[in-house]
Amino acid sequence: MRQIINYMTDDDLYKFSMCVAVIDSFPRAQVKYEFVDRNGTAYPTGFADLVNEQIGYLESLRMTDEEIAFMRRKCTYIPDWFYGYLKGFRFRREWVKCWQDDELRLHIEMEGNWSDTILLEVKILAIISELYYMVTGLDCKFDYQDYYRKTYHKAERLLDAGCVYSDFGTRRRASFEAEETVVRAMSDCQKSRAWSGRFVGTSNVYLAMKYDLTPVGTMAHEFVCAIGGMFGPQMANHLAMEAWRTTFRGALGTYLYDSYGWSIFSYNFSEDFANLFKGMRIDSGDNYEQLDMIVDKYRSLGIDPKTKQVIFSNALDTDRAIKIHRYAADKVQPSFGIGTHFTNDFADVKPMNIVIKLVAVKITESWPFYNDTCKISEDKGKHTGKPEVIGRFMEAIHYVNSRAE
Repeated sequence: MRQIINYMTDDDLYKFSMCVAVIDSFPRAQVKYEFVDRNGTAYPTGFADLVNEQIGYLESLRMTDEEIAFMRRKCTYIPDWFYGYLKGFRFRREWVKCWQDDELRLHIEMEGNWSDTILLEVKILAIISELYYMVTGLDCKFDYQDYYRKTYHKAERLLDAGCVYSDFGTRRRASFEAEETVVRAMSDCQKSRAWSGRFVGTSNVYLAMKYDLTPVGTMAHEFVCAIGGMFGPQMANHLAMEAWRTTFRGALGTYLYDSYGWSIFSYNFSEDFANLFKGMRIDSGDNYEQLDMIVDKYRSLGIDPKTKQVIFSNALDTDRAIKIHRYAADKVQPSFGIGTHFTNDFADVKPMNIVIKLVAVKITESWPFYNDTCKISEDKGKHTGKPEVIGRFMEAIHYVNSRAE
């Protein structure tokens, strides 16, 4: 089986930026992750063995001088010491356990130093997605010339509508070639003439380097959820924002607020944080309701919401992004991170609905026990963790879904 992940930077930028913050603030933290297939897919017999083979291949990855030079040029907010860390970084297959049960469901558990295992998630998800289409033969449906044309048309519509957007599609892409086709088509369309919109770049650091684009991204839910496991969910957002402030000093200032819902975040989002962070990312709930709450929050703090960026990334496609842009353009500075719709949109091929979530954490390796954690989304279907842990966290924060039941 050919190696699927061939570059250390074939990964989303937010994994690297979070790794910096983790080493800065939680260098001894230990974590556990679990794989979730929301569709309950029965994978082909022997699929787990092929995943384990691909995980073994990750041990051969090395951070190159070219990749470091690119990140130094484009990611000036990353401290120089981190590149020494990456230069010596090596994956180890013993961090991951992967198997199939009697019903052929796929199970994956990851455990180790947070600063090490944080760099596995996106790569393993990309492996599973591409490998599934290879093993099932669905990849024979991938016509990349047609996909280029289809993607170019998406770009024309988004740019003509005035949308500012980026590719967020590494985790559940149909293949590496699919994502590269997307980035190439988007870049070509952007350069074809003057547009009212703008293709900002891609979350994939390697493809950003190859096409001389800006790698984009800040943080994921795991940063807040790990802190919630260590210290409790009530002040997890406050502690996460403080840690992010300490590491990046105002750079990478888009905050992902919905790890425990809007209400508890809003209590933690004081005026100093509202001024420090450039904006927020909406990743669950009703996009319009969430936006209106953000606008109201800024106004309550005496801040003009039009000076703030709001990134939408919740299950977007071209039509939804354009519609949201029309609603949001006179309220905030909207932009869009679009994932699966860009990188896994082949006819007659169903995208996978897979995630890897951090589920337990301890602040130091000397502790004999882990603390469970969870993610409580604005969408019920996106809650992740043990039901009893979700219930306990909801009780602790007096959770109320911002949407009417």
